[in-house]
Amino acid sequence: MELSIQLPQNFKEQSVRDLLEQEWLVPRKVRHFLRIRKNVSVNGEPALFHFLVKACDLVTLTFEPEDYPRPVQLLGDPTKVTVLFEDEHLIILNKPAGMKTHPNQPDENKTLLNHLAAYLAPKNQFPYVVHRLDKETSGAILFAKNPFVLPILGRLLETKQIFRRYQAIISGNLSKESLTIRKKIGRDRHDRRKRVIDERKGDMAITHVQTNSYDKEKNRTSIYCILETGRTHQIRVHLESIGHPIIGDPLYHQNPKGRLMLHAYELHLAHPFTGEMIVATAIPGLW
Repeated sequence: MELSIQLPQNFKEQSVRDLLEQEWLVPRKVRHFLRIRKNVSVNGEPALFHFLVKACDLVTLTFEPEDYPRPVQLLGDPTKVTVLFEDEHLIILNKPAGMKTHPNQPDENKTLLNHLAAYLAPKNQFPYVVHRLDKETSGAILFAKNPFVLPILGRLLETKQIFRRYQAIISGNLSKESLTIRKKIGRDRHDRRKRVIDERKGDMAITHVQTNSYDKEKNRTSIYCILETGRTHQIRVHLESIGHPIIGDPLYHQNPKGRLMLHAYELHLAHPFTGEMIVATAIPGLW
């Protein structure tokens, strides 16, 4: 695998070593092999690790197969992939409701990761999970297209530099225009599938809610949610805890009908190499 990356115009001059270790999070073992094999070049010339790189330099890295062993992944159906954004390093898809993000067993081949692996196979590329959506949740989801960019995207997610906005339809009339739910979430001791509000042992979770519209005839409210934390089932548990469960929620609604009305509507991030702002909007299907 060979990657060529042009450093952005606002790049701060630093050594090749710092670029690989601090900026691009290349694992120590892989950095070692890049160095001893002389597999780093800058503007077409071999570069030692103490060399300085600056804005607009073209950095080329050549990896051997053993640097990043490719996992075994069964191929699914490429026609089930809906692309919102794609380039050499990452891809954003519109995940259908009712489809798992990734397999939990080695013989599964009907998850979004399997279908994406089939979509990328003709390009000799392979997908890597950056984050996940619940099986019942639809919408925008980000994958890495190579193992090199995966830890960089992971850091963006961890440092809250990837913005995600969800759309949901909840039971009842949420009269407030906006509110923030701050409640700790833990595991349900009686049902391993579920999470519960647990202010004593749970992990802090923060959800910002904005009202969109109220349907008086159906007695339901359309809302948007932004997560400040990323706990399992966070939006679903928080909304149920204030008496407005998401319609169709099979775990947290007393009378679920139809699909779970939760959709990852927008995903924003600055491209890890170019700095370009990527905005992916996933239009929900029939609610």
